[in-house]
Amino acid sequence: MTIQRELHVGGREVPAQSGRTTDDVNPFTGEVHATVAAGGPEDITRAVEAADEAFPAWAALPPSRRRQVLARAADVLEARADEAATTMTAETGAVLGWGHFNAGLAARVFREAAAAATLPVGDVLTTDVAGQLSLAVREPVGVVAAFAPWNAPLILGARAIATPLVVGNTAVLKPSEEAPIAGGLFLSDVLREAGLPDGVLNVVTNDRADAPQVAEALVCDPRVRVVNFTGSTGVGRIIGGLAARELKPAVLELGGKNAVLVLSDADLDHAVDAVAFGSFANAGQICMSTDRVLVHRSIAEEFTERLAKKVAALPHGDPADPGTVIGPLVDARAARRVADLVAEAVAGGARVRAGGGEPEGAHHPATVLDRVTPDMRIHHEEVFGPVVAVIEVADDDEAVAIANDTPYGLTAGVLTEDTRRGLAVARRLRTGIVHVGNQTVDDEPQAPFGGVGASGYGRFGGRWGVEAFTTTRWVTVAGERGAFPF
Repeated sequence: MTIQRELHVGGREVPAQSGRTTDDVNPFTGEVHATVAAGGPEDITRAVEAADEAFPAWAALPPSRRRQVLARAADVLEARADEAATTMTAETGAVLGWGHFNAGLAARVFREAAAAATLPVGDVLTTDVAGQLSLAVREPVGVVAAFAPWNAPLILGARAIATPLVVGNTAVLKPSEEAPIAGGLFLSDVLREAGLPDGVLNVVTNDRADAPQVAEALVCDPRVRVVNFTGSTGVGRIIGGLAARELKPAVLELGGKNAVLVLSDADLDHAVDAVAFGSFANAGQICMSTDRVLVHRSIAEEFTERLAKKVAALPHGDPADPGTVIGPLVDARAARRVADLVAEAVAGGARVRAGGGEPEGAHHPATVLDRVTPDMRIHHEEVFGPVVAVIEVADDDEAVAIANDTPYGLTAGVLTEDTRRGLAVARRLRTGIVHVGNQTVDDEPQAPFGGVGASGYGRFGGRWGVEAFTTTRWVTVAGERGAFPF
């Protein structure tokens, strides 16, 4: 039976004002999983109005009350983890393991946000005015425009709203067209069950064809004070440009061309396992996925042979089967794009060590390439699919140079048995995140998460998230009446 969902505005389920709907398609079966309201700019306007009206009362609540709601949301999400995971699988083709991981980490995102409710919110400043108390106070900004992508919709949908809400803001969430329920409406259900007041969170789903107009209406509404976007670099440039035009701060978490550096002393068994996970978790559809492995030439052939053998044995198939590791990509267009990148590289001299070939619908086989050169698109473009390129390097210096030869700068991994050597290499990498002794995919909600360059700007997590979604006011209290010159 096809699920039917409306918009969530002002605490009520309402249809789009146009009456239109759009299909939410399962990429594995090709069948319609759900039909959701196709909101337009006019629906954004009423959602922002609801958020703006709810803001004063929500901001005035004691922090412990907001903390209670977010903590309850974590409990509710954990209790509904099976439902959350199966929804993700049906919407995005995510394997069940990735869906359950999303549910667990999203619950942690809510809990960490809840803990941030009572973080210090200001400083006492020095002052030259006798008897005066001078304060820098952090306060909620108002309405936050939140955008959540499809590839980790529970985690990134929760991250889009959790900290903004707990510090006293209200929000309008626009989930991806590929995950309108998991990345938006389901999270709204969870928060309503947890006791979130009406209007504090509003969710507007839309048809893909309307996305530019809907996004612009949300970013440019004068009642929206901060923009929070996670998604592709291409769309992020548009969102960031709109926010800049309106003189609004934005947090942008975008794509990556992430590298794992396998140094000459690396443990090969660990390196193979680490790279296989970093490259092929969620079929490579993670902003942190390992696209390139830079391996010292003394171990490159043995490493590549072992990696190819492991990757060739990864189970492909139905994402609802608990044994599946590589499920479909989000749609057939994505699989075609990945196949074209691989074919173009092979035509230019790259060698397929595992996988390759034509996609079947939305499925693309897990693929390992070597002999990839800088003139190939796959050397520079984010793959966002189940493909990794192994590149031989002469030494640590060359590995660092190639890793940094990209406009992106999200994350990196350095595999070595010498921690001091690994840290020295890590400090030379131009990324917002780096993991010594690990691969590129890692996320903890209390850590500062974000990139540099084409990977975006701003940070989520802990006090950095609080700073991103609050504004600083200077407040003074005079200790005595001052004297004025006229």
